[in-house]
Amino acid sequence: MTADQPRVAIVMTVVNEERHLRHAVEKLLDQDYSGDLDIAIAVGPSKDGTQAVAQTLADAHPHVRVVDNPTGRTPAGLNAAIAAVDSDIVVRIDGHAMVPRDYVRTGVAVLESSGADNVGGIMAAEGTTDFERAVARAMTSKFGVGGASFHVGGEAGPALTVYLGCFRRSALDRVGGYDESMVRAQDWEMNLRIRQSGGVVWFTPEMRVTYRPRHTLRALVRQYHDYGRWRREVTRRHPETLSLRYLAAPVAVAGVGVGLGLAVVGVATQRPWVAALGLSAPIGYAALNAAASVHSALASPRLSVREAVTLPVVYAAMHGSWGLGFLRGLSRAERRAMPSVDGG
Repeated sequence: MTADQPRVAIVMTVVNEERHLRHAVEKLLDQDYSGDLDIAIAVGPSKDGTQAVAQTLADAHPHVRVVDNPTGRTPAGLNAAIAAVDSDIVVRIDGHAMVPRDYVRTGVAVLESSGADNVGGIMAAEGTTDFERAVARAMTSKFGVGGASFHVGGEAGPALTVYLGCFRRSALDRVGGYDESMVRAQDWEMNLRIRQSGGVVWFTPEMRVTYRPRHTLRALVRQYHDYGRWRREVTRRHPETLSLRYLAAPVAVAGVGVGLGLAVVGVATQRPWVAALGLSAPIGYAALNAAASVHSALASPRLSVREAVTLPVVYAAMHGSWGLGFLRGLSRAERRAMPSVDGG
C-alpha cells in the first residue's frame, strides 16, 4: 500500500461504552493503513463517562472527532458520523469491536479488487466465560444461526449482508444512508437497498472481527428476541426477502407451542393419541437440539464439559426468543413512534 490510498473515515456510535471506548479507538489509531484515516464517534445519552472519554480522545488526536447523537439510536448516530466526515470510503466499527491491525487496509484492498460497494468479513464470536463460550459456539454453527457466511465462514463472494462493513461513500449517498427507523437490523436493511440499487455486497474471510457474546441467558434472550422482531419488520417492508431460513425458528416455536397445547388437551380428555401427536413436535425439536449439541461439542475439542452441557439451553434460547420475536413483530405504537416507517 502507498501513501496515495483513498481517504478513509471510521464511524462509530456509542452509548455507555466508557469501559471499552478508549481501547477500541486506540486499536483503530494503530491501523497499518497508509492513507489518511479519520475517526468519528457519535455519542448518545450515556449514564457513564462515555462523553468525557470520547472528548479526551478527540482532544489528544487531531483525526478523532466527537459527534452528538441525541436520540442514542444506532442508525441516527451512524448517519450523523458519516455526515461529519469527508472521505471516499466509510468503515463502520462497533464501540467494543476488536479489529485486527490490517482491517482497514484489507477492506480497502478488497473493495478495489472486487468492485463491490460494501465488503465485510466474519463476526468471530469468542467468549471468556463458560456461558459466553457456549454462546460463541452456537453463533458459529449452522444449527444455531443458519448458513450466513459472516457467522460460519465460507468462500469470498457476493452476499446478502456482511458484518459491519467497509463502504464506498458513493454507495451510501446513492441509497440515502441508514434508515433511522430501523432500531435493529439496520445493516441488513441497508445492504438490501445497496443490492436493489444495483450494487454488490461482498463477503471476504480475510476480514475478521472479534465479537464478545452476551454474558447471561437473560441478555441473550433479549438480544435474539429483538433480532426476531426487527427481522419481521424488514420482511413486512420487503416481503420479497422472506425465505425458509427466516421461517425456521418461528415455525419451530409455533409447532412446539401448538404441540404442547395438544398434549394438554389429550391428557385432559384422556385421548392418548392426541397427547402423543402433540408431543411429537417438542420431542422432535429436543432430539434435533441434542444431536446438534453433541455434534458441536465433538467438533470443538476445546469446549469444556460445562460448556457442552450448556449448548442445548443456548440453542433453545436463541431459537425460541428469535422465533417468538418474529411472530410478535413490532406493535403499532412502536411503528408510530418511528421517525420514518418507510424511510431510506
